[in-house]
Amino acid sequence: MNTISRLDEVYKNAKEIPFDDTSKFVFFSDTHRGDDSIADEFGKNKHIFYHALNYYYQNDFSYVEVGDGDELWEHSNFEHIRNGHFSVFNKLKEFYDANRLYMIFGNHNMNMKSPAWVEKNMYYVYDDYLGEKVALFPGLKVYEAFRFKHKKTKQEIFVVHGHQGDLINDQLSFFSHFMIRFFWHFMHLIGVKYAASPAKSRQKMHKVEKNYTKWNSKHGTIILCGHTHRPKFPDPGEPAYFNVGCGMHPRGITCLELIYGKFILVTWRVHSKKDGTLFIKRTALKGPTPLKAYAKDKAVKM
Repeated sequence: MNTISRLDEVYKNAKEIPFDDTSKFVFFSDTHRGDDSIADEFGKNKHIFYHALNYYYQNDFSYVEVGDGDELWEHSNFEHIRNGHFSVFNKLKEFYDANRLYMIFGNHNMNMKSPAWVEKNMYYVYDDYLGEKVALFPGLKVYEAFRFKHKKTKQEIFVVHGHQGDLINDQLSFFSHFMIRFFWHFMHLIGVKYAASPAKSRQKMHKVEKNYTKWNSKHGTIILCGHTHRPKFPDPGEPAYFNVGCGMHPRGITCLELIYGKFILVTWRVHSKKDGTLFIKRTALKGPTPLKAYAKDKAVKM
């Protein structure tokens, strides 16, 4: 199945989320939360991520995870990941309890495709301090994709991780999973990067982006992804392919805000004052740009 037909299939089955010009969402992708060991690339940004989560929670945003939030290929035990990033999951639980958390699975956490796996591992978790299981995300549903649909204009945003149609990370994901779990995980400890990831290969990255841009050009629907780890914010008039970026970059994390009908690409990084004091700063890289700037009057209906 080629990328266009694969995306068509996912689009048709995507969960619809209504929104309007009063809505506030933040999209994060590819944090790849691990067990906080030396192999956990998220570890260096965990304090930045927590600070960003706190900002978005206090400012009434809903949190959308666009796949690969947890690195379940390298770390198969979700309990180890949750324990390694206890404070982050407590903050995510606050979003969930407030009905402001939406979650998509990616290729590195495809276990979440199974409702039975989610119920077993994520509804309740063991608390070492209390010596009993406590609620984390009881009743959580994890989807492959969302279709955000504007209540008034009916304009849509197709939100999907981005591995769909990427042969080795989609149809052959079982092979990639095996290689990472039993080979690349240990090579990772000495600095070797996973060769099949589009984030590590410019050629694979460009191929994924080209195919997803083709889908947008065909259908005229905004498409928002992660997977490649490279943030993308098109100018009006260009194909409306957006990429959130990732949460494991050495210089910080990126995310995409949808606030009052406008997109903003944001980075969160550590900065220093003249006296050497460190602080975390939110910086808008592009935007705000209204969604209507990407509207297509002649979009193809599926």
